[in-house]
Amino acid sequence: MANPEMRHKDNVAGKWFCTDPDDDNGEGCIACNVCYTGAPDFFGEDDDGNAFIKKQPTSPEEEELCQEQLEACPVASIGDDG
Repeated sequence: MANPEMRHKDNVAGKWFCTDPDDDNGEGCIACNVCYTGAPDFFGEDDDGNAFIKKQPTSPEEEELCQEQLEACPVASIGDDG
């Protein structure tokens, strides 16, 4: 489960978030590119390839797409405060 205390600094405000790569719980982004290639409208990558939320989903379909990325993340670095 993504640690809400270790949010990536570039996340936009909202319930969806990605964790910082330096998360000590082993749930930090590893720059695998799954989320930002699977849902590029919502997930961006910083200069090091680490993911962040660049747009919050606003419809059930968009929520579902983000949920798919959360489930596909190999290190559980995507979270949802909702």
